[in-house]
Amino acid sequence: MISKKSHNVINIISAISVVGVMVGTMGLIIVLSVFNGFGGLVLSLYDSFDADLKITPVKGKFFDPNATNMQRIQSLESIQNFSLILEENALLKYRDRQCVAKIKGVGEHYTEMINLKKNIIDGEFVLNEEEQNFAVIGSGIAWKLSVILSSPFNILNVYVPNADYKGGINVMDAFRAESVTPAGIFALQQDFDSKYVLVPISFARKVIGQKNNVSSIEINFKEGVNQLAEQNKINELLGSDYKSSNRLEQHDFLYKILKSEKWAVYMILGFILFISSFNILGSMTMLTIDKKEDAITLVSLGADKKLIQNIFFLEGLLIALSGAVIGLFLGGLICFLQQTFGIIPIENAESFVVDSYPVQMMFTDFLSVFALVGIIGSLGAWFTSRQLVTRYLSAHLSL
Repeated sequence: MISKKSHNVINIISAISVVGVMVGTMGLIIVLSVFNGFGGLVLSLYDSFDADLKITPVKGKFFDPNATNMQRIQSLESIQNFSLILEENALLKYRDRQCVAKIKGVGEHYTEMINLKKNIIDGEFVLNEEEQNFAVIGSGIAWKLSVILSSPFNILNVYVPNADYKGGINVMDAFRAESVTPAGIFALQQDFDSKYVLVPISFARKVIGQKNNVSSIEINFKEGVNQLAEQNKINELLGSDYKSSNRLEQHDFLYKILKSEKWAVYMILGFILFISSFNILGSMTMLTIDKKEDAITLVSLGADKKLIQNIFFLEGLLIALSGAVIGLFLGGLICFLQQTFGIIPIENAESFVVDSYPVQMMFTDFLSVFALVGIIGSLGAWFTSRQLVTRYLSAHLSL
C-alpha cells in the first residue's frame, strides 16, 4: 500500500487516510457499544420488575381469572410460577403528606417471581406476616411522603374511588379507605420508584372493591423454554378476549425508542465517517500522479485502461479496509477494557445504578460497521480511480 519508492508526502497522506478511517470506525463501534450498554441496562431494570408474560383483558380494566382457561394454562410444563395482580390508582396519605400512586396487589408467589429484595434500601421486603398486611413502597413515593419506617406513626392511608358511590352528602363515601404499615422501600428505576406501592392482593381486593377480579396475571417460564412458542400456546388458550405481552411488548414504546435512537446515532456517525473518507481522495490523487510513469510502463507491457483503474481502485479500497480493521480492533479492545475494568467512570455516579459507562459489544454492530466502511470505501475508490485515471493518464496514454 505504501511503496518504498513513493515520496514521503504520499506515505504521510496515505497514513493520514488510514488513520482517518480508523478513528471514524473506532468511534462508531465504541459509541454503538456504549449505547447498547445503556439500552441493556434500562431493559434489565424493567426486567427486574416485569414477569416473562403478562395477561390482560382486551376490553375493560378487570376480569375474572377463572374465565381465562387458567387451570389449563397452569398445567403447562413450561410455567415456573404465576401471580394474580390487582392494580388501581390511589390517593396515599402519610401523616400530613399525600400523593397519587398505583397500588399493586400481588399474589403469594410474586416474591418467587420478582426478586426485589436486592433492591430494598430501607426496611425489608415483607407483604404479609402473622395475618398483618404490609406495604413495600417505591423510593420516589417514600420521598414525596417523607416515610420514616421507624416512626411510631408509620401508617399509610390508602384511598381508592368507590365504584358503587351514587352521590350523597358525605363526600368521603366516594372513596374506599384502608390503612397499611410500610415495611420496606425499594429503589429500582424512576418509573417504578415514583409510581408503585406493593401490597398483598387481599388488601388490594378490599380497598379496590374487587372480590374475585384481577387486572392481570403475570407468568414466569422455566429456564431454557422457548418463550415465544409458549406465548403462542397461551394465546390459543386465552381466546380473543384476552391478550398476552412478553417483556418487550410490555414496554414496546421504550424498545422502539431505543432502536430508533441507535439507528439515528449510526446514521450520524456514519455520515461523519463518510466525510473522513475524503482523505482517501487526496491520497489516491497523489499516488496517481506519482505512479503515472509506472502506468505507462504497464501499458507498454499490454495492460489496458480497465486494469490500471482496478489497480488504483484496490489501492483505495485497501486504505479503507485497513483503517476499518484497525479501528474495529482498537474499538473492540477499548470496549473490552471498559467492560472488564470500568476504566471510564460516570461522574456523580452515586445517584446511578452503575459506577462506569456500561458497554455491550454486539457482533452485528461490528459486521454492520465493517460493511458500511466497505461500501463507502468501495464507492469512493471506484469513483476516484476512474476519474483520476481519465484525468491524469488518458491524455498521455492510448488506453
